[in-house]
Formats: sequence, C-alpha cells, structure tokens
Amino acid sequence: MNLSGWSIRNPVPVIVLFLVLTLGGLLAFGQLGIDENPNIDFPAVTVTVTQTGAGPEELETQVTKKVEDAVAGLGNIDEIRSTVREGSSTTVISFLLGTDIDRATNDVRDAVTRIRQDLPGSIQEPVIRRLEFGGGVIMTYAVNANQRSVEELSDLVDRTISQEILAVGGVARVDRVGGVDPEIRVDLDPQQLDALGITATQVNDQIRALNINLPSGRATLGGQEQSFRTLGSAPTVETLQAYRIALPSGTTVPLSSLGTVDNSFKEARQSAQFNNQPVVAFSIYRSTGSILVSVEDGVRAAVARLSETLPEDISIDLIFTRGDEIRDSYQASIDALLVGCVLAVIVVGAFLRDWRATLITAMALPLSIIPTFLVLQWLDYTLNSMTLLALTLAVGNLVDDAIVEIENVERHMQMGKGPFQAAIDSTAEVGLAVITTTATIVAVFLPVAFMGGIPGKFFQPFGVTVAVATVFSTVVARLITPMMAAYLMRPKGAMGDAPGDSLDLNGHGNLPATQPVGPYRRMLAWAFKHRGLTMALALVFFIGSLRLVPYIPTNLFDSSDSGLSTISVELPPGSTLADSQQVTTQVTQALLSQPPVATVLATEGGDDGVNRATLYVRLVPKAERAISQADFEQQVRPLFQQVPGARISFQSAGASGEGKDLTVVLKSNDPTALRQAADTLTRDMRGVPGLVDVNSTASLVRPEVQIVPDVERAADLGVTVQAIASTASLATLGDTDANLADFNLGDRQIPIRVQIAPAFRDDPIILQTLRVPSQTGELIPLSAVAEVNFGSGPAQIDRFDRSRQVTIGGNLQGITLGQGLAA
Repeated sequence: MNLSGWSIRNPVPVIVLFLVLTLGGLLAFGQLGIDENPNIDFPAVTVTVTQTGAGPEELETQVTKKVEDAVAGLGNIDEIRSTVREGSSTTVISFLLGTDIDRATNDVRDAVTRIRQDLPGSIQEPVIRRLEFGGGVIMTYAVNANQRSVEELSDLVDRTISQEILAVGGVARVDRVGGVDPEIRVDLDPQQLDALGITATQVNDQIRALNINLPSGRATLGGQEQSFRTLGSAPTVETLQAYRIALPSGTTVPLSSLGTVDNSFKEARQSAQFNNQPVVAFSIYRSTGSILVSVEDGVRAAVARLSETLPEDISIDLIFTRGDEIRDSYQASIDALLVGCVLAVIVVGAFLRDWRATLITAMALPLSIIPTFLVLQWLDYTLNSMTLLALTLAVGNLVDDAIVEIENVERHMQMGKGPFQAAIDSTAEVGLAVITTTATIVAVFLPVAFMGGIPGKFFQPFGVTVAVATVFSTVVARLITPMMAAYLMRPKGAMGDAPGDSLDLNGHGNLPATQPVGPYRRMLAWAFKHRGLTMALALVFFIGSLRLVPYIPTNLFDSSDSGLSTISVELPPGSTLADSQQVTTQVTQALLSQPPVATVLATEGGDDGVNRATLYVRLVPKAERAISQADFEQQVRPLFQQVPGARISFQSAGASGEGKDLTVVLKSNDPTALRQAADTLTRDMRGVPGLVDVNSTASLVRPEVQIVPDVERAADLGVTVQAIASTASLATLGDTDANLADFNLGDRQIPIRVQIAPAFRDDPIILQTLRVPSQTGELIPLSAVAEVNFGSGPAQIDRFDRSRQVTIGGNLQGITLGQGLAA
C-alpha cells in the first residue's frame, strides 16, 4: 500500500493524526523533568556497624571482614568497598546495573542477620539500607536570626525545617550543618568517685534504671480496664540532680555530690562557617532516580511556606544550589536547538530557491521533534544533556527525507505534471530510498542505546532519541510532505507568471546556466574515468583516518563551568576540630580576596572525622567575571601550598565518584607492600605534567592512648579485659548512644550522658586512677591491672573486594582523561 498516495487523497486523517501527536508532544514537553544527566540507578546497599571507641584495626578484624565474607556469596555483585574509621565500619556492596535493588537489600540483610551472633556484643545493631541519595548536596540554606541562640536555631532546623522539607518528593536526606545537639551531661569527679568507692559505670547503670518510664500491666478497676505505668523519668534537671545513688557501702548520696549535672550540649564534632562567620545551615540530598530541578523547585516552595509561618526575625537564605547551573545548561541547549532549526531552514531555502518548497520541508522539523517528547515521557526520560544533544544533532537528519520527497515532486512538475499528480507519481519512486535512509541512520544510532556499563546508561537516551526523531521524520516525509506538496505547490508555468512566488532565476525549476556546478561536474566525470585511482584515494583517506584515531584526546565528561567549586581539606590524624577551623578560616580568607569569589561555606568535621573539612566556593555569575571556573581553580591552587600541614585540593565532579578526575586503586593483603607501592605511584603521578592535586588515601597514623592489660595480674585480681575497656570507654566517651538514658521533654527526649568531667578526662594520670570492678565486687585501680602507654595506629582502613586498598587520585589540568591514563 502506498501510504503517501493514501495521505494525498485523504488529507484529513493525516492532519488529525499529526495534530494529536503535536498536542501530545507539547503536553509531554511541559511535564518532562530537567536534569543535568540521565537518571541512572546505581544498585548499591550499605551496611553500617557502629562500636563507640573501637579502633579501625579491631573493627576490621571483628566486624568488616565478617560482613564482607557474609555478603560475598550473593549474586550479581560488582564490587565491595569498605571504609573503617574509629568507631564505625561502612561496607558498600555495589551490584551489577539492572539488579533488583529491593531484592538485593533483603539478601544483604539476611546475610548480615545470619552472622549477627559472630559480631561483638557491644556493637549497635547493624544498619542495612539501599543507597537512597543520588550524587552530593544539591542545595544548602543558612538559617539566620539576630535575637536567637545557636541552640534555638539548631532545634528549629532539626524539628521543624527538616520535617517540612523531607515531605517534598525526591528529598532523601536533610543534614544540619553546624549548630549543637542538646544533651544532659553528668560530669563525674573521679576523686569523689574514688572516695565513695563507686565507679562511673555503676552510676550510669543506676541512672538508666531510675530515669525511665515503663509499662506495668493492666487491671479492671471500678468497672473499667486501666493500664499501669511506672513513671520514673525525672521531670526536671533539678529532680535528676537529687536522685539518690546507692553506694557499695549501703548508703546513698545525691547524684549532684558525685559531679555536675547540666542541661548542656553534646561535644561538638562538626561546625560550619559562612564567609568566616559561624552559621547554622542545612544541606539537602535527593533520592536516586529523582529529578534534580523538580526536587529543587519543591524545596524552594517548602522554604517559601516556612518563611511565611516562622517568626519574622528568622530568615532562611539560600547559600548555593546546583539547579541554576542545570537550568542555564538546559536553556543553552534549547537555544542551540532553535538556532540549529533556523539555520537548517535557511540552508534548505538557499538551495531549493522556492519558499513553498522550503516551508513544506521546514515542517518536518517541528512535526518530528515535538512528537519525540511524547516518547521521551513514555520512556521516563528527562530533558538532559544527552537527549537535548541528540535532538540538536538530529536536526540535519530530520529534513533529509523531506528534501528528497520535495525534490522529486519538483522534478515531476518540470515534466509538465500538476502538483497533485506529480506528488502521486513522485512518492511511489522514492519511498524505498527514504525508508532505507532512515533504516541506515537508526542502525547507526540505536545500537548506542545497548552499550554496556555506565557509559551505556548515559548514552542510552541519546541513541533512542536520535532513532525516534529520525523515524518520525520519515513518517512526516511519507505522509505530510507529499500531501502538502500536492495542495500547496503551484505549477511551474504559474510560478513563472507570478513573480515572487519562487526564487528560480529561469522559471523552469532549475538553476541558471551560469550556476557554479561546473567544477563538481568535471570532478565527477574525472572520477568515473579513473575509477581505480578514485577507489585508491578513498582507501588512503580511510586508512589515514584510522591512523589518526590514537591522536584524538579521549574523555568521558568535560569539566563544566558550574560556578561552584568544592575544596577538600584534610589535616593529619589527631588534629582537633579547632585545628580544622583554623585552617578553613585561613583558606576562606585567601579565597574571599579573589574577585571571582562571591561566598564560601566551610564545614568542618562530621562523619569523616574532625580532621577533615569541605569548602563550597560559589563564584559570581559568568557575565560578571573575566575568567572561567577552571582558570580560577588553576589560579588559586598555589595559595593552598601556603597552608602548612594540610592536604587541600579541588574535588572533581567527574565520573570516578572519588572526587578526582583520575583515580587508581591498589589492593593487597600485605599492608606494608601496599603502602610502599602507593607511595611510589603517588610520587610518580605528581611528576606527570597536567596531573594536579595528586594524593592518596593511605592514612597517616593517628596518636592514641593504648591500655595494655597485665593478663596475669588481672586474672589474680578477678578483673577482665572487658571490664577494663568498658570502664575506660564510659569514663571518656560515655555509654553508646543506644544505651543512654533519656530525659523526657514531653514531645522529645534528650540523652543523658554520664562520663568523667573533661578537666579530668584529658589527664592520663587521672585515668590511671580509675577504679575497675572485679568479679568479686572489689574496685581495683586501673594502673594495678594495666599499663597506659602512648602509641599510634591507622586512622582509616579502606578495603576493596575483601582486600586492603589505597586509592591514588589526581585532577586534570590542560590534559584529557585519556592522556592522563597514558602518562
């Protein structure tokens, strides 16, 4: 069946069909999300095990290795990575792309449950969850109020702002940056404990047993069923201070006589400054598969609602967002697409020299592109760099079929046929050629959608979009173009009689005799006469092109000018939070002195340790600065060298996921050989031109106080190693968070932390006088059963596929990823 002939004879159904497709495409376009890159769901599950105060080496042996061995037998695992720090072990199990993440999460949970009895009893329950958030922080706000304390602002963020924002679709996590956490602190006096013959552990146990509300059954009283509750929780801090603590001697003393009880705050392990001023802020992470711009719009709306309900003296100010960069990129891509369409129409008009034929051909662009949006929505794609690049690239292909159709119609009209008959006869001749052209283009681009690995996930929308748009262009060329030609084109004689209807110069549908095609005809004639030489030249050009491929720079992503630079700061292990704050203050001052810098947000401490910090540097808009983001980063790198004792480098947003453009992973079961190889490779990479910010994850040793039990002496006195460790841990850190007693405040609970007062805790001589309970109940000084020494140990242990690993990473400056790998 000749569809083109049918469309010419029945134009109404064809017009209705494309009206529906166009309206559907326009509606779909308005509903498509805007993002930087295609949504890629990386199936990964994290297992987090916490043991307060435990060293990395102990956690690696007692926890991490057992977790890795338990999950290693699961199917479809791509890689297993573990990070062991003081007090925590995090294992990330990455599965092959396409794995059902819900089933994988359940499998990991079952595997960890089976080995739970083999893990230390003092750990908190392992936390198993799928990796919910995609990428890093998408936006950060600061909460300001001149008349309110940091404590009030912290509580506002935790209890009000976070809850409102978490209700926004696509928000995975809201992290408070800076601020303080409320806590009831019971700081004990070790000398008073020694005098009264009681330990900090015993005091903590009694507080937990006294300060608690418990259900106590039910009974029928007065004809009604009533439940019993035992309310032992202290209503006020003063009541808690008056709690009677039972001494081993049989007497009791108030808790306040053993130390101080204050409504205070948890020990600060993280802080934040905005332009070197303390700030309480919060950062937002989006969930995997969500659309960044849509999430950002929802968060903006939620913040706007909060601003209307919060007191007038509180303001929520946006510090930075990644949505603006994506919007600018999207607008630039749309502009490029429109400019490409306009230029394509101009070029077609210049060659066809007929405004009617140009109009008919140009209709292929909107009628091919707009329905493509309908398919993109059906496939759950977004308007991102890949789909918009595909549409921009396909503009030239979309008019090809229409040009073939309209040119052949004009050829038949030059034979004296009317437009209607010329369209009927023409379409029957070129139908196979048009479909073949489309099939060729689809055969080239569609396989791109089936590439493997992460690049395949990025290029899948690209290949599908090009193929779909090309197919629509063929449908337009076979249905719309012949129909419009039959009813809009005019006979050549009439065109010649009506000046202005055509751009022909001779009135016969041909270019004038003086047209500049003579050189081309002569070259074509020469090629026909010398076929062998022509084929030889073509072969030489083909082989020469292949030989040039190795010289083409290779890269996956190019660095973009987002206007937001991220800087990583790492101090030697053992550095305090104050040390990190001092370094970030110095770096922030140096950055603010640079004209391109608008603001700097510095965050110190957190989950990565108090010796690490991150700075978010927001640059002024592109139109207001003279240099690009890459040039700015290159310009300020020498300033980092003026900060002694700190590793400072820019984090890359590349595809490695390690914050560096290029990373190399070394793994071995021999820690000494691994360290030596890492040091050698790091030194060699620093000598490669174009590689900057080169460093490794081989951690420096951290200072530590080592308590070495005298096994024989402890056995004679009936003191266990567990009792020694528990006494030291509770005295210096308090009990684990899960075991802390809670102070009820009606709608929330504040933990009660019992520990030695900081003034005594930092004195090693006082620590040696701590009393350790024996199995007979006698209190033995710590110095009698153990020796307290100063030593060192690893600050962090990284593992890859069940072996220790070191990652060496560097950023690229003036070279591509391929050149960096080759070097």
